[in-house]
Amino acid sequence: MVQAPSRVSNFNRRGGALELTCALLTELREHIAAGALHNSAERSDAPKCHPETRVAVQDEVVRWIIHGESDGVPKKIMWMTGPAGTGKTAILGSVSDTCEGKGILAAAYFFSSFSGSVDRRSKRFLVPTLAYQLVQHEALSQVADKILSAVEHNPAIFEQNLEVQLDQLILGPLRACPNHTELPHAQWPKVIIVDGLDECEADQYHDKSRTNALPRSKEDDQTEILSTLKKAASDPHFPFRIVIASRPEPVIKHFFDVATFMTRELFLGGKYGPDADMARFLESKFANIRRQCELPSSWPSENIRQTLIDNASGQFIYVATIGRFLEQSDGDPNHLLEQVLRLKTSANPFAALDALYTHILNSSPDPYLTVLWLNLIFRERCLNAPPPRTISMGSATSSNSTSTTSFVVRLFLESHPGQASRVFKNVHSLVSIPPIEDHFSPYRLYHKSLVDYLEERARSETLYVGSDAVLEFMVDRYLHLWKRGC
Repeated sequence: MVQAPSRVSNFNRRGGALELTCALLTELREHIAAGALHNSAERSDAPKCHPETRVAVQDEVVRWIIHGESDGVPKKIMWMTGPAGTGKTAILGSVSDTCEGKGILAAAYFFSSFSGSVDRRSKRFLVPTLAYQLVQHEALSQVADKILSAVEHNPAIFEQNLEVQLDQLILGPLRACPNHTELPHAQWPKVIIVDGLDECEADQYHDKSRTNALPRSKEDDQTEILSTLKKAASDPHFPFRIVIASRPEPVIKHFFDVATFMTRELFLGGKYGPDADMARFLESKFANIRRQCELPSSWPSENIRQTLIDNASGQFIYVATIGRFLEQSDGDPNHLLEQVLRLKTSANPFAALDALYTHILNSSPDPYLTVLWLNLIFRERCLNAPPPRTISMGSATSSNSTSTTSFVVRLFLESHPGQASRVFKNVHSLVSIPPIEDHFSPYRLYHKSLVDYLEERARSETLYVGSDAVLEFMVDRYLHLWKRGC
């Protein structure tokens, strides 16, 4: 039986290979999470390491990426871990920039459960997004052709499981290019970076109204991702090292405890001198304030600086929030600093951060309404959760929508024009707030630890708002708009 010529052959005969390549690239592009790229527009507010800080840990990661093969027992995966607020995302953001500058970044994916597009919370876009970046790399033109060919031959690949996607979109193309190791050493990328794995949430595959199947948990999807990345690292044709960053959540920690034979753990502890780095960061902020407010070079005292660093308990997010609070709040810097120093702390490593969050939120003209809005937008995500829909061929119920724009948030939540400016008046150190004339950018949190604070009554205490109250407020706003005919 003679097979019909493939579309590629037909296009080549007609001189349309370029058109086919563009069509396939567009098809791949439609299934990626563009916001998860390390240099995406929606990550423009994402943290990066301040100059001359976190140098030791960045150097260790980059050295391992470049020279890891010379280790006594080479490992293909590095797991960077540490508690909330220790700077994992900032470090890997800076490492990604460094690797891109050296031409050794193959791909990167930054999960986020609280900021940016909804796609960044799902596993479904991980492999296509990594494959898309491989296609874009100048040194991987042969691999790129094979990836696009895989998309042509299996258009349903994006609805298949992660292992199949990995085989067809990444491992298969690499196996089909056996001579890739002969490329000049400087041209071949060396690393794939995956940040925020613990922020990946569960995709659901069943219509709850028609089945008794148990819903998938986020731990199920996180384990699937880890198993897929482990399979990639175990394949002899896979030339890249993999850096994964996450909090030490139980299911993730268990996975790496079992896979020690191929993974290297990097824990962000005292070994990397976080106190000295925080001191440098605070000094840069204090220097700006001294210039703006004409304060003496001795401001603030060494004792105050050390107290702030001690209160941080190794959490960079604490000093970063203090920096934004001092820079973006109205008032005398001495008075603002005194407010921070008066906050109660304890042996709990989150106590100082929680006290700072409580103080900033209580400085709002209407703290309860501010917290209610923050819970609705970021914790419950009532305004940007995609409508449930079940897609055929086993794909997950999800959406390609992005976070709701600030204009829509204001339209839905404001009882009167300008209310959002009052509600968010004093929380600029916690939330990136678009200018009033910017209708398209969303509100964004600077750090997920604020969601953790809002979720736990023991941490937010008197500012805690339960899910029922948030839902009741949401329904009231909906009914109000419906009656108004909006």
